[in-house]
Amino acid sequence: MSHPIYRIRSFEVVAPYTLRVRFDDNTEHVIDFRAILAGELYGPLRNVELFNQVTIDPEVETLVWPNGADFDPATLHEWPANEQAFRDLARRWEAVEA
Repeated sequence: MSHPIYRIRSFEVVAPYTLRVRFDDNTEHVIDFRAILAGELYGPLRNVELFNQVTIDPEVETLVWPNGADFDPATLHEWPANEQAFRDLARRWEAVEA
């Protein structure tokens, strides 16, 4: 089974914790990350100043943050299908943090 390879070409911050992400196949998604910012890796991104330090990794061409958080570009490309699973994971991460 093949896994599509997508690359992020650009992004822009359009609201707090929300990015418009453009891919190499000319698709784009507006993604509000707020509901999934939990757990050891993504929780620190609730600090909006850290969240806004997002960049595109030049090697793998995905979104990365200074604390090591990142996402598979294919996951972001298919965000409408993946969002609920990430929300469910974030709830579990929050339970562990409590």
